[in-house]
Amino acid sequence: MARIRKRRKPVAEMNVVPYIDVMLVLLVIFMVTAPMLNQGVKVDLPKVSSEALPQDNNTQVLTISIKADKTYFWNLGSEVDTDKQQAKALTLPEMTTAVTAIMNQSRSQGKQTQVFIRGDKSVDYGAVMAAMGGLQQAGVGNVGLITEAP
Repeated sequence: MARIRKRRKPVAEMNVVPYIDVMLVLLVIFMVTAPMLNQGVKVDLPKVSSEALPQDNNTQVLTISIKADKTYFWNLGSEVDTDKQQAKALTLPEMTTAVTAIMNQSRSQGKQTQVFIRGDKSVDYGAVMAAMGGLQQAGVGNVGLITEAP
């Protein structure tokens, strides 16, 4: 009897295993390089007019001004006052201890105090953030930023 050989049909399917390997390597490369690309973005912020925040008449307002030379001035009153200077501090720790004393005195009298920061346009962002950190250490929960109309 003659042996009948079955002919194999050619395989018409694509082998995708090498493509999966290449895609995984590319994925790892992009995952490693993507965080390195986002170093920083230069942004020119627009000048925007905004509405004034509502104020409660029963609260005190502490306005802290940061000058270009990173000195701190503050005024405690019944409204936001950017023209007067009640006291001055040359460093951030001095400002933090003074605000802590003001906040403790207000709490002992049963008054609430709103705190606003007004920074000079030439002072760097880090100085404003350092002031906000100092206010957080002093026990201030909410801080408002004061801007000027364009």
